[in-house]
Amino acid sequence: MREHAGVSREELKQSAAVTVAVLLALGLIAAWSVLIPGVDAWENIVAAVIGSLRLTGPVAAAFAAWVAMRKRRALRGRSLTTWRALKAPLAIVVVVLGSFGATVLVLAVKTVLTEQSGRLSLAGLGVGMAGLALYSVIGWIAGWLLPRVCTPPLAGLGCYGLFTWLAGGNGWADKLAPGTGEPYDLFQGLGGAAFLDQTLWLLGVTAALLLGWAAVVTRQALVLACALLAVLAAGTGVARLLAATKPAAAQEIAYSCQDWPITVCLHPGMRAGLAELGAAFTQIASRLAGTPAAFTRVEQRPLEEPLQPSTGLAQIHVPDLSAGFADEAVYEYVESLATQCPDTPGDGYREIVVAWLRGEPLPGGPLPEHQYAAAWFSGLSEHQRREWLRMFFSDFQACKLSSTHFGGGPAGAAAAPVAASTGSPQVYPVYPNPSDEERSADWGSEMSPKSWQ
Repeated sequence: MREHAGVSREELKQSAAVTVAVLLALGLIAAWSVLIPGVDAWENIVAAVIGSLRLTGPVAAAFAAWVAMRKRRALRGRSLTTWRALKAPLAIVVVVLGSFGATVLVLAVKTVLTEQSGRLSLAGLGVGMAGLALYSVIGWIAGWLLPRVCTPPLAGLGCYGLFTWLAGGNGWADKLAPGTGEPYDLFQGLGGAAFLDQTLWLLGVTAALLLGWAAVVTRQALVLACALLAVLAAGTGVARLLAATKPAAAQEIAYSCQDWPITVCLHPGMRAGLAELGAAFTQIASRLAGTPAAFTRVEQRPLEEPLQPSTGLAQIHVPDLSAGFADEAVYEYVESLATQCPDTPGDGYREIVVAWLRGEPLPGGPLPEHQYAAAWFSGLSEHQRREWLRMFFSDFQACKLSSTHFGGGPAGAAAAPVAASTGSPQVYPVYPNPSDEERSADWGSEMSPKSWQ
């Protein structure tokens, strides 16, 4: 069996094969956990494979540290030429990049079988490869400087902690770690210029570390000069990253829409959620008909964009298509119709209307008048509730609902019972705010006991 600097070639091949298999498995698991659920878009795939580096990167660093430790022990202080010094770490980089390419290939095979929106960002894949190379070089240097049995796991843990800290930092620090930012918004797309700057930084710092190490072990001035050039490249990448401004607006996209029974429009990568969202918002649209918030179109907006009231349009946020996504969109939209009231009584009445709009059981509320109001409101038919909301929608939005809007409260329960002990509910109207004479007249004509029978 041939020996390669004291380490058998067969042993190196087996270790490389095991490493590729482990990195491929971890890469697929990690990428799957980063994928936005239910989204069919190439940007989602690129963001996922970059996000998988949080697991595969430390493993690559540990493998590089193990090989470097064995390599240094085998050399026993012998001198190295520049090529011999760089040959082993470059081979490790090729191995880990092969595992990254295999991960991308597996996910790409899955995606080409389905209709995908967007495009594959080669600059984004470059960030992933440059990031893995940096992990490997850090592990190699650690294993070379400290050839101990504990070095490989420590190198992996150290890289995990370092890059997790950088990715979770605020401001400039998070731009140094390979990533797309979280939560990732499909409407913003993947900035090719930002990825190119990040790739330049990662490749620059990787080359600077590797060539700097090679200059130390070979004592070659030319290698040191190349390391300094790599430092300049890394500095240029960092400067461009820090100087880059955040996109002011989301990119224009061609929505995927469902036109019946109401129009629902989503990002084309989320078209699988059209039917569920349409069913959830059709009921709300029918209940809001005739009010200033009436709508016939539901449209997804970027996550960072606040939901703005618009005539005939309901704006929603849909970060993913995980279980319950339609209920979450309904909850957020209904909450945006009227801000929470500053006082407890007003907020209790608001919650009754909000719960009805969302199709939830009416809450009893913290006060007796809230419990009575919920019982009074539950005694109305669906048609009567819609007429009630049309009449008092402005009060609902302005936190002006009171007991007079819900049968007069517990004090008026004897004069205006909500329901008899047997039979169908019988409701006696109590006029709302006396100052609203015109609306009181409408209330008397529309909501009289005879009209409810």
